[in-house]
Amino acid sequence: MQIDAEKLLNTSQKLANLGLNKGTSGNASVRVDGGFLITPSGLSVEQMSASDMVNMHLDGTIADSDAGKKPSSEWRFHRDILANRPEINAVIHTHSMFATTLACLHKDIPPFHYMIAVAGGDTIRCAPYALFGSQALSDVALLALQERKACLLANHGMIALGRDCDEALAVAQEVENLCEQYWRTLQLGEPHILSEAEMREVFQQFKGYGRWAQ
Repeated sequence: MQIDAEKLLNTSQKLANLGLNKGTSGNASVRVDGGFLITPSGLSVEQMSASDMVNMHLDGTIADSDAGKKPSSEWRFHRDILANRPEINAVIHTHSMFATTLACLHKDIPPFHYMIAVAGGDTIRCAPYALFGSQALSDVALLALQERKACLLANHGMIALGRDCDEALAVAQEVENLCEQYWRTLQLGEPHILSEAEMREVFQQFKGYGRWAQ
């Protein structure tokens, strides 16, 4: 458990160093035996230590050993994603600049670039707006994440998933990069969108493509 807590802290520090989260924004979780560890509420990365990570059960209760700790307000979608996606072991939520900018426009990200495939499909969906920390937000996020490893949250930010913290972080970085590219492209006009057939070729190629191998 201590190793998992240190990994979660390290991931949170990387999110801040990369500029994907600032201040107390965003959160992250990792699956552990019996539930998951999640970052605490209201602490900046500079204030966090591994011992601040909160151990929660998949029924939404806090482990007895962590009684008195306050988990991130977004624990519901972390819990629901991990409960419904057994292949996923890490969840990252960011308020990164370009993902949030497009989320405020309620825009899905179309296949303007083949790397859209890293999110698991030929689009990155934007979930409808729902209040932060609410079950409604978790419900719309789960729908947007069906057969996907990332989605935008309207007027809010981004969620990225992975088999472990490293993959979830890589997905978050790539999605933010794609959002910036899409935003810049829109300043010049409408991009050419890859066809379904072209994206099928991408997925076939991804079967042996480094960290993104399917």
